[in-house]
Amino acid sequence: MADPILHAVRTVPNKTAVVCGNIRLTYSEMFERCQRIASAMASIGMQRGDRIALLAANSHQYLEYYQALPAAGFVVVPLNTRHAEPELEYALRDGGVRVLITDRDPGGLADCVERVISLPDEYESLIAQSNNDVALGKDIGENDLAGLFYTGGTTGASKGVMLSHRNLLANTFHTLGFLQPRRDSAYLVMAPLFHAAGSTGVLASVWTGGTQVVVPAFTPGEVLDLIEREKITDTLGVPTMIAAMTELQLAEPRDISTLRLLAHGGSPIASEVVRRAHRAFPTTELIHVYGCTETAPLATGLRDEQLLTDDPRIRSCGQAIPGVAVRIVDDANAELPIGAVGEVAIRGANVMQGYWNKPEQTGEVLQHGWYLTGDLGSMDDEGNVYLVDRKKDMIISGGENVYSTEVEDVLYTHPAVLEAAVFGVPNEQWGEAVHAVVVLRNEVTAEALIAHCRESLGGYKVPRSIDFHTGELPKSGPGKILKRELRTPYWEGGTRQIN
Repeated sequence: MADPILHAVRTVPNKTAVVCGNIRLTYSEMFERCQRIASAMASIGMQRGDRIALLAANSHQYLEYYQALPAAGFVVVPLNTRHAEPELEYALRDGGVRVLITDRDPGGLADCVERVISLPDEYESLIAQSNNDVALGKDIGENDLAGLFYTGGTTGASKGVMLSHRNLLANTFHTLGFLQPRRDSAYLVMAPLFHAAGSTGVLASVWTGGTQVVVPAFTPGEVLDLIEREKITDTLGVPTMIAAMTELQLAEPRDISTLRLLAHGGSPIASEVVRRAHRAFPTTELIHVYGCTETAPLATGLRDEQLLTDDPRIRSCGQAIPGVAVRIVDDANAELPIGAVGEVAIRGANVMQGYWNKPEQTGEVLQHGWYLTGDLGSMDDEGNVYLVDRKKDMIISGGENVYSTEVEDVLYTHPAVLEAAVFGVPNEQWGEAVHAVVVLRNEVTAEALIAHCRESLGGYKVPRSIDFHTGELPKSGPGKILKRELRTPYWEGGTRQIN
């Protein structure tokens, strides 16, 4: 992962690499800071392979962390700022993290690591005191672990996705081939950098010598102002971001004529949102991308989406991008014919090494060189993939993955809950909202159960609504709760698309 920054500092040392608020750094300046933070980690006793976590908003320091530490042989562990403290504690302890870098009070997280480094003060002090003679990329192998990216929730269900240098650079090559960033690109980093949607374009932008403009926290007004002021050419976000930008641009137009590519992924997007986005950004190409953390993340893409609003392909997430193979398989991993619904399987150099300390779960999803995504879908005769549901009932709310089982586990800890089933219901703002159906053993209000969940879960995972069911929940012959029967009435008149 040292290759992109080494190439940029050789070819465009004086070009602006990053803009973050009032901070502007050239590639030469950013490279020196990368060397210094890598040196600083070594000076406090970090060794190759040690895990170093970051819990913070987007910043130019985040970009340095993401590039420099893997290039020096360390392993980055970007933490979701929306996770509750028990979820963060689990990731720190499970990953054996030694150092936590953070821009907030760590609270009990400080007890999970050997050292906490505050942002920006202590971080900047370490950079100022360190040397810049570290040779980034020296003796690093392509299969060395570069990052642990935690998905899931509060208990053992949470998994650390192991991505190697090979995995992340493969995704960079795929991004270069599909999105084709250029040296004159100004890439707006508006999705959180701990999220696949935030980090997917970082290395590609650096490798081509483009400029990255970092937004600490998304607001549609600030983003539109930056597009106009910094002459942004490319960006990627989740559909809720695209929808918010669209509504504000239609109401209060800015000069967005430089914006060439507006990509989205991570959750469903309605065709009407695409139509309105085309009206708001008439000279911009809209692109739909699909992938997951386990694929580092890009797997498929649909270009010129705005031209397909009256075409059946608008329901697809596009074709496999260059360097990736995708197929639809049955439960025996045999490839299914065109149009048949099965599980989406992905193969490529971008596919993860496995789940940290979870060989059984790794073996379930990595089979014969293919990653089994858990997504159900079909494929047409042009290779376009149409996702229809999640095999494991995952909910995607505002671009964030919510595992229904982890929410159910928390509900079951309440003494009044006898049975619980959690699933996604339609929500205009977030695509899907977390909803629970509960059978009680004694009286309790929905508000009390929601408050109970909030104590252990990140806010986006907490049920937005709860219904109470009389009698036991519907079950299959083996006794499994039939969520499909519970979910269907909420989606009448619409199609649940997870893409």
